[in-house]
Amino acid sequence: MEILKKNKAVIRFLGVFFGTYIVLTLAYQFYLDNVESEVYFPEPITHIVALQTESLISFFGYETKMIPSHYDPSMRLGINGDYLVRVVEGCNAMSVIILFLSFVLAFKKDWKTTLLFIFAGSVLIYAFNILRIALLTIGIYEIPKYQELMHGTLFPIFIYGFVFLLWIFWIRSYKTEEKPSHE
Repeated sequence: MEILKKNKAVIRFLGVFFGTYIVLTLAYQFYLDNVESEVYFPEPITHIVALQTESLISFFGYETKMIPSHYDPSMRLGINGDYLVRVVEGCNAMSVIILFLSFVLAFKKDWKTTLLFIFAGSVLIYAFNILRIALLTIGIYEIPKYQELMHGTLFPIFIYGFVFLLWIFWIRSYKTEEKPSHE
């Protein structure tokens, strides 16, 4: 029992982190299993991410088009008539946001600050992810020989590195309230 008392903070962190991660992952899977939309293929979140990515690519000055894939549950994005990328459910950043949120809750401060940081961080991750997909699409269009490097290495580092920086910011601002000693 002494070891539990000594490691109470670590055990609490692990319990909150894994508990939150499991519950949110199951809730997200329930959403995926039960959402059906003929308008928002393959499902609403991924569809909206693809739409917003298409708009961002257009903003950067490229002629772009998005269409539903006939081969798999994805949206295809193209530039100048060449369909270059598939935006699948795994590209919508929800699993990354769940990971981010689980970590932040495990280092919870007061509820107001924690929920505000979770909201702001989730919005930033979502926006950063759209930028990531847009830059990946443009990169594949402009320099296709580096497609594997960009998709498999650089852009995962891009999104997970950003989440890591948010975590570092949260940890650095995290302060446990010291209990006054009664001497």
